Amino acid sequence: MPSPSAVEFEAQRSYLMAVAYRMLGSRSEAEDAVQEAWLRYAQQTEEIRDVRGWLTTVTARICLDQLNSARVRRTAYPGEWLPAFVIEPDADPARRAELSDQVSVALLVVLERLTPEQRVAFVLHDAFAVPFDEVAAVLDSTPAAARQHASRARKAVADGGIRHTAGLAEQKRVLSAFLAAAQTGDMRTLAAVLAPDVVAIGDGGGVVRTALRPIHGADKVARFFTGLLNYRLADVTDIKVEPVIVNGSAAMLLQGSRPDGSRLVVVSAVAVDEGRITGIFNQQNPEKLILPGSDLE
Repeated sequence: MPSPSAVEFEAQRSYLMAVAYRMLGSRSEAEDAVQEAWLRYAQQTEEIRDVRGWLTTVTARICLDQLNSARVRRTAYPGEWLPAFVIEPDADPARRAELSDQVSVALLVVLERLTPEQRVAFVLHDAFAVPFDEVAAVLDSTPAAARQHASRARKAVADGGIRHTAGLAEQKRVLSAFLAAAQTGDMRTLAAVLAPDVVAIGDGGGVVRTALRPIHGADKVARFFTGLLNYRLADVTDIKVEPVIVNGSAAMLLQGSRPDGSRLVVVSAVAVDEGRITGIFNQQNPEKLILPGSDLE
């Protein structure tokens, strides 16, 4: 039988994963942080009155250390950095309520621009309602300083956010229209489904060729994707496109075979607002493309 401490920890695991993933933007790093929190918890000999509060503080401190270390790694990252996607098959109605709680790729991209302290303060207070005195304990600061970190983060998210307000059904409809228009080269329809300030971001991890900088504006994004689908993929065979869910939002999985025998795998997630795509996030880094239930695991 598991010990009482193990039972109490397991009751908090999914919550701790949600906290850590929002802070780190990486499923594997979040799992490592939660596992480290368990090791520290298991070694405690003194009574812990508030298990969730204690574990939240410990997990957040571990994530803060990782964020400070990650800033150095990601400065040297080749091209643009996108979070590792949480990819699932296209959701059936029974799963949509569960998926709706996932943090979107659009938000994770904006969170990546924050300082570690701002990100921790924003996630703990705004996403999980942790009081500022407890946030201050994580940051080793005062409650006033923690409040300021959260305020600056909130402003950065509001000012630099990629708008993503549409429900899943509308996201699917807009994504389907975009894909059909891009495949046929219908620039008029593409212009109708792309917001004027749309941005497309690709992450190849230095392993797969992709755009090294974000592509801004409806015209440039439209031309990039029509060229990609009609010219750059012309020598790819056995192409299969299927709908998937990425971080609770509509996305598409594109797979095919290159002439050299290697596989092409791209997962594109979208942000949608008022019937138009505001963000396209192309994940091609093989290390960030683990698909549950597929041979990519």
